[in-house]
Amino acid sequence: MQVLRLRFAPLRMTGCVGDSETSSTTGTETMDTRIGFGFDSHEFKPGVPLRIGGLTLEHPEGLAGHSDGDVLLHAITDALLGAVAAGDIGSFFPPGDPRWKNADSAIFLNLAMEELQNAGYRIVNVDTTLVLAAPKISPIAGEMRARVADLLGVELNQVSIKAKTPEGLGLDHVAQCHAVALVERAADEDALKSMSAVIESQKQLEDVVEDLLSSVHGVPKKRVAPVYDTEDIT
Repeated sequence: MQVLRLRFAPLRMTGCVGDSETSSTTGTETMDTRIGFGFDSHEFKPGVPLRIGGLTLEHPEGLAGHSDGDVLLHAITDALLGAVAAGDIGSFFPPGDPRWKNADSAIFLNLAMEELQNAGYRIVNVDTTLVLAAPKISPIAGEMRARVADLLGVELNQVSIKAKTPEGLGLDHVAQCHAVALVERAADEDALKSMSAVIESQKQLEDVVEDLLSSVHGVPKKRVAPVYDTEDIT
C-alpha cells in the first residue's frame, strides 16, 4: 500500500509586541496580525438591570458582578488585551476596588483599546458567541452589533454577535460569552488617529464614574494602573 507523505515548511516564529520591526539578535520581523481570545461568565440575579453589549435589556433578572456585569463587553475586553499580551480585565480593574462598583463596562473596553493603540495595532474584526437560555438575542442582535461597533470605532461588518442556548449543560441561570479578536499592525497614522478619537469620547464615561464616586462615596480619583492580578472581575 502506498503511503502519502506530506511535508510542511517549518513554522517561522516572529517577535512580540513592542519589539522593533526587525530583531537585531534573531533577524525576525514582528507580527502584523495577532489573535486574542476572551471568556466571561456571570450568574443571573434578581433586582439588577440586565446589561449586554452596552444595551439595557428587558428581563426580570440582571447579571451579578462588581461592575454592571456586561458579559459581552467583558469577553471582548479580554480578547483585545490578550491579542497584545497586555494582561486581563482583572489586572486593570480589581473586583475589590469600589471605583468600579456598578461601573459601565464600556470603560473597560476603552482601556483595552488604549492598550491596543499603544501597541500599534487596530481591530480587524471581533467574533463573539453568547451562551444563555434567556432572553432571546436574535431579535436585538443588529442593534447590539451596532452598539458594540460604535464603542470599538469599527464598521458593523467587523462585529459578529451570535447566541446559543446552553442545552444539556445545566447552565440556564448563567450567561457566558466567548470572544475572538483579530488585530493587525496599524501602518498609517490615520488609523491610530481614528482610534484615538473613539478612545477620547469613551474617556467621558470614566470621568462621569470618577466624579460620581468622588462626590457620593468620597472615593478619591486615581489613575488606573495594571496590577496583573489574574483574578477576573466578577
